[in-house]
Amino acid sequence: MVLQFNGAVREVTGSKHLITTDDGKKILLDCGMYQGKGLETDEMNRDLGFDPKEIDHIILTHAHIDHSGLIPYLFKEGFDGSVVCTSATRDLCAIMLVDSGFIQERDVYYFNKKRSRKGLKPIKPLYTKDDAAESMKLFIGIPYNRKFNIDSNIQVKFTDTGHMLGSGVANIRIIENGVVKRIAYTGDIGRPKNRILRSPQPFPQTDILICESTYGDRLHNDSDRGAEDLLEVVNETCVKKGGKLIIPSFSVGRTQDLVYSLNNFYNNGRLPKIEIFVDSPLATNATEIFRMHPECFNADIRRIMEKDPDPFGFNTLHYTKSVEESKALNTYDKPCVIISASGMAEAGRIKHHLANNISNPKNTILFVGYCAPTTLGARIMDGAKNISIHGIKHKVNAEIRRIESYSGHGDYEEMIEFLKCQDFKKIKETILVHGDLKPMEFYKHKLRQEGLKNIHIPNKNDTLFF
Repeated sequence: MVLQFNGAVREVTGSKHLITTDDGKKILLDCGMYQGKGLETDEMNRDLGFDPKEIDHIILTHAHIDHSGLIPYLFKEGFDGSVVCTSATRDLCAIMLVDSGFIQERDVYYFNKKRSRKGLKPIKPLYTKDDAAESMKLFIGIPYNRKFNIDSNIQVKFTDTGHMLGSGVANIRIIENGVVKRIAYTGDIGRPKNRILRSPQPFPQTDILICESTYGDRLHNDSDRGAEDLLEVVNETCVKKGGKLIIPSFSVGRTQDLVYSLNNFYNNGRLPKIEIFVDSPLATNATEIFRMHPECFNADIRRIMEKDPDPFGFNTLHYTKSVEESKALNTYDKPCVIISASGMAEAGRIKHHLANNISNPKNTILFVGYCAPTTLGARIMDGAKNISIHGIKHKVNAEIRRIESYSGHGDYEEMIEFLKCQDFKKIKETILVHGDLKPMEFYKHKLRQEGLKNIHIPNKNDTLFF
């Protein structure tokens, strides 16, 4: 068996790890899109490192685009195998991949207008929303903890990682020449206490561990403060300063966490009398899918749902759908909260809200999750005095805040505690992926202190033999 690492290698996007068995079966672990590198990402996304037609199966850990976003591209290029994931992941991909296809089409349209003025030939999108919709016929959704036989020699079971709705460790059992080889690919690891989802669950003993390392050198603040910190920022911005609170947020997961916190404050009479806008069609649709999968929820939210059947809706909360509703927020002159995608401020409606509000010192821009180093969100958090949005420069006069406790990624102590369900002495090889090099090296050192040996940080396209 050969493992090849084609993405999210010494960086945090583009997860793609290829297993080739001794009998020639090719299984791709995740099929993620590179994000946040401007024009460079298009070339990186087209350079797969393998032939899509040769892939037999994709095992998908969760629906985030940096793990799932190239599945329609593979389909367009000839992949016709199966995509195996949890049922909730399949439902989320049905809206997220179509949304991604729409973004591809829109971005290429505007890019080609610029190319045309320069006399250059137009380019084609990676895939369209129709390609994405058509690719969903390849998806097979299975419940957590259900063994699924891909064929007579390959079996997979997903165990909950608590990172997002439907996320799971892919526990893979491969038989080669009568020998059982066990691989556990964590995907992204959530936090031990989540507002909505269950905590990460123990997973079966493995021989080969492929582990994410996004926050491999960081520790979160007290997660119990997160909601209170949010309420504090709402009061400071909207009540004391009379400004707008703009929150770049991922449409799936983070937005629902924020809405759930605000819903609880509303129910308890603690939320100021201001309007809350979720300005993201994808977030609106994703919230409906959350409502469809209460089996992923923890005990706390289930108890609340006994009295409040809809924890994602209250009277002063508005989900905007149309472009006209979104544009109307530009001239809304009262204090309010606007939650809009994307979380890294790289695309979508959030860029318009930043352009309209970041120069006003009454306003606050609040980041509640990870931003890759090359993104607009990271530049703002790092203290940029001026930013460019759609080619226009804006002064950064608004207050910039950050709450890390809403992050969906466990820190290095939380990840290590999660991995302790394993007997480290039985793990033959640990491979660190989905992290920048510095956090990876720090995390590798911490794992060695815990007794893990044979820890490998691959380069792109490296191969390991087992």
